[in-house]
Amino acid sequence: MPMTSIDPDEIAKFEAMAAEWWDPAGKFKPLHMMNPVRLDYVIDQIAAEFGRDRRAARPFEGLRILDIGCGGGLIAEPMARLGATVTGADAAAGNIAVARLHAEQQGLQIEYHATTAETLLEEGRDFDVVLALEIVEHVADPAAFVRMCRDLLRPGGLAVVSTLNRTARSFGAAIIGAEWIMRWLPRGTHEWNRFITPDELAEMAEGAGLTMVDRRGMVFNPLSWRWSLSSRDLSVNYAVTARRT
Repeated sequence: MPMTSIDPDEIAKFEAMAAEWWDPAGKFKPLHMMNPVRLDYVIDQIAAEFGRDRRAARPFEGLRILDIGCGGGLIAEPMARLGATVTGADAAAGNIAVARLHAEQQGLQIEYHATTAETLLEEGRDFDVVLALEIVEHVADPAAFVRMCRDLLRPGGLAVVSTLNRTARSFGAAIIGAEWIMRWLPRGTHEWNRFITPDELAEMAEGAGLTMVDRRGMVFNPLSWRWSLSSRDLSVNYAVTARRT
C-alpha cells in the first residue's frame, strides 16, 4: 500500500475550482446535473441494506457516514438532512473550506476534515457507510484506496463507489463532450487511461474483502437533458455497492 492515496496533481486540479462547487452553472455543472440520480442511488442502497424507510423524515438516524473525497459537500449535505452523522473528508483544503461555509449557511452539522483515508484509518475511525463518489479515478492507487475504504467500514458496513468506465463512449462524453466541446470542465480534468471498468472495480472490491451487492449505470440523455439509472448501460458513468462481511 502506498504511503498516501493522494495524487498531488489531481488535488491541484480541484483546488483550482473549489470556489465553484455550489454554482450549478459553473465548472461542476455536470455533477450538479447528475447529482439527483446519484443521490437517489445512494439513498436506495443504504435504505435497503439497513432496513430504513426512505420516506421517513430522518431515515438514516443513527448511521455514521463517511463521504471521502467530499468536494464541496454535494452529497454530505443531503445525508445530514436524512439524519445521518456525517463526516466529510477531502485532501484538497480549499474544498473543505467551501464545504464548511456552505454547511454553516444551511444550518447543518457536518464534521469536515482536510485529510486522507489513511489518516482516518490511523485515527481508528470507522463507519457504517463509506461513500467514494467520483474519486477513485483520481487517487494514486485505486486498489489500495478501495482496501482503505473497506478498512474504514464496520463489519456489515456498506461502500458505495461511483466512477467512469474506460470505454470509447466515456472518452467521447466525459472528455470530448464535457471538456472540449461544452467546456463545462477545464481540459485535463479527466484522464481517460485512469478510468476503471466495472469488472476491474469489482475485482478490487472483492480483493479487498468486500462482497458486491449491486452495480448500476448512470446515463445522460442529451435529447431530454436528463440523467437516469440503468441496470444495463454502464458504459460511461456507473456506481457499485459492496458490503463488508
